[in-house]
Parts: sequence; C-alpha cells; structure tokens
Amino acid sequence: MSFTWAGVLSDLVRGNDLAPDAAAWAMDQILAGDATPVQVAGFAVALRAKGETVAELTGLSAAMLERATPVTLPSEAVDVVGSGGDRANTVNVSTMAAIVTAACGVPVVKHGNRAASSACGTADCLEALGVVIDVPPDAQPQVLARAGIVFLFAAMYHPSLRFAATARKELGVPTTFNFLGPMANPARPSAQAVGVADARMAPLVAGVIAGRGHRGLVFHGDDGLDELTTTTASDVWLIRDGQVDQTRLDPTELGVVPAGRDDLVGADPAFNAGVVRDVLSGARGPVRDIVALNSAAAQLAFAGPDLAAPLAAQF
Repeated sequence: MSFTWAGVLSDLVRGNDLAPDAAAWAMDQILAGDATPVQVAGFAVALRAKGETVAELTGLSAAMLERATPVTLPSEAVDVVGSGGDRANTVNVSTMAAIVTAACGVPVVKHGNRAASSACGTADCLEALGVVIDVPPDAQPQVLARAGIVFLFAAMYHPSLRFAATARKELGVPTTFNFLGPMANPARPSAQAVGVADARMAPLVAGVIAGRGHRGLVFHGDDGLDELTTTTASDVWLIRDGQVDQTRLDPTELGVVPAGRDDLVGADPAFNAGVVRDVLSGARGPVRDIVALNSAAAQLAFAGPDLAAPLAAQF
C-alpha cells in the first residue's frame, strides 16, 4: 500500500489511528531525510494531539530499528532505561541500577543518550566516570563478555534522527519522539525494565514490548518519576508471553523507608558521577534504596514476572 504525507496527516487531523505500516512509512520518510521540517513537525504534533496507539508506536519503533546501526549481541539480556522527561533532575538511577544488575550476573545491554530535559543523562554520567561511550559495534560483544554490561549510545546507533532535530528543537514541546528511545534498543534484548514519565504512554510502551514477545516491567511513579520510585507507590505493567497485567507497588511493602524528592536530586555530570561512586562503594541511604529497587525490577524483568502472583512477593 502506498502512502502520502497528505493522507497520513489528514487521518491524524481527523482523529483516525494509523496502522503500523502507515506509521512506519512516515518514520522512514523522516529518517531517510525525505520529509521537510514542516512535515516532521506536523506529523509529530498531530500524532501527539490525537494520542498515540500501540500500533503506531510499534510501526514507529520498527522503522527506527530498521534504520539503526547494526550491532550483534546475545538477545538474552535486559535493558534498564527511563524515558526521561520527568523534569525531576534526579541522580542517574537507571544507570546505577544497570551496573548493579550486571554485578548480580544478569547481562545488561543499556541503550541511552545525553541529557535532554535534565542536567545529566546516562551518556553524560558514564563519560564523567571515565567510561568510553562510543565503543564501535563490533567491539561490543567483547565488552559484554568481559564486563557483563554494555552501553549503546543512541546518538551513534540512530544517526538518522538528526533529520528530525530541527523540527523537534523549534517545536520545543515533548512529542512522540521523546518516548521512542526505550523501544528502539538496536540490540533488541529480550527483556526490559522501563520507567516512563508520561502516565498515558506507559501502558502503550508495555503493549509494544508485549507485541514483540519480550518480557519486562514498565513503571510510572505516582510522583511522576520515570523510575520505580521510593517516594510513593508506582503503577507497574508486567509483561510476559505477549500478555500485560497492570498492578501497583508500594515500596513500603518491601521494607523500604520512603524517600523525599530532595533525597534523589542530582546535578551536573561530575556530581552525579560522584553519587555513583558512593553508592557502588557501599554508601547507604535513599539513593541506594531506589537503585536496589530498580535493579530488582530489572532482574525480575529478565527472569520473567509471574502475572498471577503478587508483585511484592516477586522482589
């Protein structure tokens, strides 16, 4: 079936959902550099205003994966990632959780980028720690074998996203593009632990993961964090065998002392890197608690959650 920008945009303006192949076509046009900035902006705004669907996110992320720089790694691994966009400027929880998860013997293939809406993204933090973030794809298998964890720098693996950069920057508002990263890990690991800042997007991300036959946990904190939070409870979507089950997790059920938002606030890469060193050196407190909780979520995602059992009992 052939598509045109006029047809796709007309559907969105009318409030009609796109089929996966139509969404994939639009994204491929953008990533190929064949869409004008006006078309990119119109598509992003119209889709966001209508409200995305699982089918649309499936098509968009599939097109991203098709255009991604190839990397060959074992599929039996977990990605620990947050969508970003919570504007809470916390320390790098998912980065620390990924390292702890790998230390527990679970292979981790973390996909991430520099900061977009915070002072320090995963790539910024790792760079401040002295980690080489632009490892060539053909060297990643050796890194994973030796360290149990690799970092896939999104800017390296999705260079075609540069064609959307101008429109996104000029729009200045969050669009679907802000949430696609967790669904576009080029290594395609079979398990994911994903924090989503947008409560409406979280179940859609879970639906995409389920549609791929992967397993995982998707979560959104009641405080708006894109982490399994420790300041309050979180909504959690458990994913296994193509099924999704929504539940809740109150960290106090696990004996976690509630944290305050200020306990989790970070700063620039140098500061956040110092927090990483402290936590990994054994420092106790609220940051260690939230890192441990999110690492536990990643390990459960890798093992495969039991959709019939209480979530707290699986930690």
